[in-house]
Amino acid sequence: MNFGFTEEQELLRDQVRRFMQNQLPITKVREIMKTESGFDAEIWQQMAELGWLGLLIPEDLGGVGLKWVDLVVILEETGRGLSPMPLISQYLSSAALLRYGGDKQKHWLPKLAEGSTLATLALFDESSLVGSDGVTLRVEGNTLNGRKPFAPDAGAANLFLIAVRTGAGLALAAVEKDAPGVSVSLEAMMDETKRVGTVFFKDVDVGDSLMPLSEEDLAYLVDCGAVAVTAEMVGGAEAAMQMTTNYANERVQFGALIGKYQGVKHRLADIYVDVESFKSLVYYAAWTVDDAVDELPRAASLAKGYSSDAFVRIGIESVGLHGAIGYTAEYDIQLYLKRSKWARPMFGDSDFHYERVAALGGL
Repeated sequence: MNFGFTEEQELLRDQVRRFMQNQLPITKVREIMKTESGFDAEIWQQMAELGWLGLLIPEDLGGVGLKWVDLVVILEETGRGLSPMPLISQYLSSAALLRYGGDKQKHWLPKLAEGSTLATLALFDESSLVGSDGVTLRVEGNTLNGRKPFAPDAGAANLFLIAVRTGAGLALAAVEKDAPGVSVSLEAMMDETKRVGTVFFKDVDVGDSLMPLSEEDLAYLVDCGAVAVTAEMVGGAEAAMQMTTNYANERVQFGALIGKYQGVKHRLADIYVDVESFKSLVYYAAWTVDDAVDELPRAASLAKGYSSDAFVRIGIESVGLHGAIGYTAEYDIQLYLKRSKWARPMFGDSDFHYERVAALGGL
């Protein structure tokens, strides 16, 4: 099978890369991540005008109607530049509404495509439980009381898709941020480019918004999230590798460039092998979302399981190879280590996914 990208996909990559260089350079990223919301509405609208926000949404609903492989192209490049824009939240919300929403819920999709609505998907109430056991927030009748922690981009979102339990089983509830009884508390994060909050509900009526979910449906959303996060990790890991390689070719120690020392070369070579390994895994996983969904669980877990540990290793090695200055806030390389720490537990860490691969293989 040919896993090369098409000419159109490479053109999309060039467009995203130019956008990141011109509109979201690292200086702009640093500026946005220090704001209260960690969000820039003007840049978000520019992304909408380019069609990125509606990439997965069919044309008859205002989107572009492309596939997950195209999505990986965008996330790889935005991850390379540590974009603080909530693209993953928007894409996962689009995928959930398309797959499980009825007519009442799908009316949100044109608004997601045009950028007027920013949605986020919050699934689990327990940080260590990735699965149905991790959903404990319950709807009583049609009323929701309680809280949903770990809601990505909660400060910027105005539509929350919340996993809940009902008398009939699991469901997604679509709740607007300005609905009566809804409030948000933002949480402190190591990676300031990735915001998380807790959403509180007090006597919120969700009767008309519920979308039934099976355990398999919930697993599908986790798999899609794992693919999306890993795609961003590819770009971030490649950027960290390039920055470290450039530094090794500039830094002089003991009268020679440090890149000439075998100890440095070997560590950079290990980074390269790691990046190329989980890059190929996530490309295949993205292909399965649309074209071989039965293979998605194993493919997503292989990609996320490998990358969860590998990206952290890459971040640590990259900072270490920069020496003491790598640990200072002024140097950008430490931002990639922080991104790796955010990405590691998202939609399951390596332990979860390796155990899942073993279980799928009958072990």
